[in-house]
Amino acid sequence: MSEFAIFWEWFAFAVRFLHVITAIAWIGSSFYFIALDLGLIHRDHLPKGAKGEEWQVHGGGFYHIQKYMVAPDSMPKHLIWFKWESYATWLSGFAMLAVVYYAGADLYLIDRNVLDIAVWQGIALSVASIGLGWVLYDYLCKSPLGKSTTGLMVILFGILVVMAWGYTQIFSGRAAMLHMGAFTATIMTANVFFLIIPNQKIVVADLLAGRDPDPKYGVMAKQRSLHNNYLTLPVIFFMLTPHYPLAFATDYNWIIAGLIFLIGVVIRHYFNTKHARKGKPNWTWLTAIILFFVIVWLSGNPGQKQDEVRQISASAQVFMDAAQFRDVSNIVQGSCSMCHGVEPFWPGVNQAPKGVLLDNDANIAKYAQQIYLQSGITNAMPPGNVVEMSNEDRSLIVEWYRGVLADTGRLF
Repeated sequence: MSEFAIFWEWFAFAVRFLHVITAIAWIGSSFYFIALDLGLIHRDHLPKGAKGEEWQVHGGGFYHIQKYMVAPDSMPKHLIWFKWESYATWLSGFAMLAVVYYAGADLYLIDRNVLDIAVWQGIALSVASIGLGWVLYDYLCKSPLGKSTTGLMVILFGILVVMAWGYTQIFSGRAAMLHMGAFTATIMTANVFFLIIPNQKIVVADLLAGRDPDPKYGVMAKQRSLHNNYLTLPVIFFMLTPHYPLAFATDYNWIIAGLIFLIGVVIRHYFNTKHARKGKPNWTWLTAIILFFVIVWLSGNPGQKQDEVRQISASAQVFMDAAQFRDVSNIVQGSCSMCHGVEPFWPGVNQAPKGVLLDNDANIAKYAQQIYLQSGITNAMPPGNVVEMSNEDRSLIVEWYRGVLADTGRLF
């Protein structure tokens, strides 16, 4: 049964890798088309209906690109739709959320020092909040507020900050930041699925039929596309934060989340302005740098208390009750706590890597599977075996973990 833990780790890695690949495809095409659209130049020789053109060179070849606002005289039989990059990114991202955070809820999703809830309640709140985000956002865009691009963006920013705070009151710091990414990415993909692509299909159908398409479809799609463009960089940040406790394991993580949205907006504003050939607003970089140092300052202030878990989950208790646990605890605390402690004392380590604390029995039991994978069947930890953990110690960790699984019939 312990082999299932190895399989699950590789399965989680495969899903994560798929998510990275699809995200690169989506973000890459998004950035490219935004830059292309803003850089188009109108020239007198262009065919009827063409808004602008651009010449590009790449890979030893030259590309002549023209954009039509109405159907050209001859519409190609095969029209490429850029949509599956978005859909695949969301689907793989939700799969990763389920594999890592839902299947490992006691470890990654729920922090009983924040809110003591059952696993099913945590998962239900997660799914409901992600779906609610899209419903609320879509309503605001279609309301009279949606007519003001600036006003709508300000309101949306306020909602995102409130959501960031709310997530930190329900989930662990790591899960809270990741949910901000899921919350935002769901809005972006739903924009593509429910509005941008359907509206484009309506316009294409009207053009092919010789009808003048209603301008409202293009206006609505343009607004949602603009929102997606400005939300892209914050989403990337939130996907990376689970690896950096300075971002998620502080009392100010929700403020950091809000500042990240602002940094993403000003950076995209710089590139959008540059690609549109409207100058280079270099003030945006100064603003981003100032906000970055504010984040650094906030992360250095006292963070959330990460002392011994006050309520030990049933699964962790099983590992603590095992006969070898006392010896394993001594091994782990002797080999790992200098880095994985509330106040690490290993030179150069200022905070426990990934926020994982291994300086007490409760946390060692909580992270049993990770200890087994990182220090039992592999020698990934300690890094470079700097503390010279012996093969006998690693074997005892393996025996302890596998023994619990064999006695309880657990899979991992």
